[in-house]
Amino acid sequence: MTDPTDTVIAALRTALGSRAVLTGSEIPARNAQDATLKPATPPAALVLPRTTEDVSTALRICHDAHHPVVTQGGMTGLAAGAHPGSGEIALSLEKMSGIEEVDVASATLTALAGTPLQTVQDAAKGAGLLCGIDLGARGSCSIGGNVATNAGGNQVLRYGMARRNVLGLEAVQADGTVLRSLNKMLKNNTGYDWTQLLIGSEGTLGVITRVVLGLHPMPGPTQTALVALSSAEAATALLRRTEGAFGAGLLVFEGMWREFIDVAVARVGLPGPFDAPHEICVLVEVAPGGTDGAERFADMLGACLNDGAISDARIAQSTADAARIWAYRESVYDYAKFQTGFAGFDISVPRPDMAAAVADIRAAAAAHWPDALNVIFGHIADCNLHLIVGPTDGSRDLPDAEKHRIEATIYPIVGTHHGSVSAEHGIGRTKRDYLSLSRSAPELALMRTIKAAMDPHGILNPGRVL
Repeated sequence: MTDPTDTVIAALRTALGSRAVLTGSEIPARNAQDATLKPATPPAALVLPRTTEDVSTALRICHDAHHPVVTQGGMTGLAAGAHPGSGEIALSLEKMSGIEEVDVASATLTALAGTPLQTVQDAAKGAGLLCGIDLGARGSCSIGGNVATNAGGNQVLRYGMARRNVLGLEAVQADGTVLRSLNKMLKNNTGYDWTQLLIGSEGTLGVITRVVLGLHPMPGPTQTALVALSSAEAATALLRRTEGAFGAGLLVFEGMWREFIDVAVARVGLPGPFDAPHEICVLVEVAPGGTDGAERFADMLGACLNDGAISDARIAQSTADAARIWAYRESVYDYAKFQTGFAGFDISVPRPDMAAAVADIRAAAAAHWPDALNVIFGHIADCNLHLIVGPTDGSRDLPDAEKHRIEATIYPIVGTHHGSVSAEHGIGRTKRDYLSLSRSAPELALMRTIKAAMDPHGILNPGRVL
């Protein structure tokens, strides 16, 4: 008997051409493994559409055959959403790349879904505007993947998650139906907004093929500082004070607890930021506006130092100095040089609970893994914390069973503090079993109802999210 998968692949090749459907050794290694670095799983076939019509044709064929499809972009996801499952056909939008329009009058940009984020940012900058989405993986992640996962990143405080930057979408439903709402208007209140439903759905409800982004004016000159504080409560108080002084001019407020700074100094090799260690260091960046902006920023931090609200501060005096301050926050990208195995967490907790949540996480780490690497950092203003737990011997891989034991300890702490098990990286497959800690039973039931309505055969990214 003919293998059903072979029949589907043959139909795809007939419809799209053999160069658009790869199998076996033709499939690049990158399409078998995403950034979660789970064991590589080559898909049954790799489909490389170049147009929306190609995507529609591919999905219609797979829908009619009830064959599972995993959507892929830059393969930078950290929740195993794009990591192929056994027997799945991978639909990669990497060939659908390019800026179609930058409309300066409406401050919008239209791009194909496979366009790298860096390309989008550069096109916006070339028109004197700013793309509000920014991630560390900007050079390799795709704008379609950013939107499908509702990506966060470094600029959420000022510009919001990906959702707040999207005005219009084109997408293809599971059965091949093309949905098109390439809206450029800020106001368009015409019934159900299906575009918002697809944002953050992680490819489980449809495949995004085009994106219309709202762009922003370029911020004025920025001021950067690294501030030392005695507690998370003091950091939250500084946040309120800075917001009061500069309002929307506050761009960045990144927290790094003492363990994170210790690793940056001892293992990454950065110099100690201050003469003495502190409970938490915060990277603050503002665009204060006005000719006296730098002076006002320095005066605010000076006042905080005088009244004991902060313990110390280092204000960047040049672009190079600002880069040296940012090196502490970005030191996490060097962990791969000495840490091959770890459990990573992307969680959020309400600001009032942040200090208690960190204390509970530290207590759990001390009780269960007293000798482990345990660092906490994140976007404090956005309620988002990142946690890395791993063996002190960084060369040792962390088996899945051990990762699961760590997750089973950390995620209930998040639930206790009414937080989210995923702040910005999505659910994918890695956090699916913990979703009920952040979503109620009626919410999960509604999600399943929507999924069943939009993907009745369950072919789109099966096993992800739900």
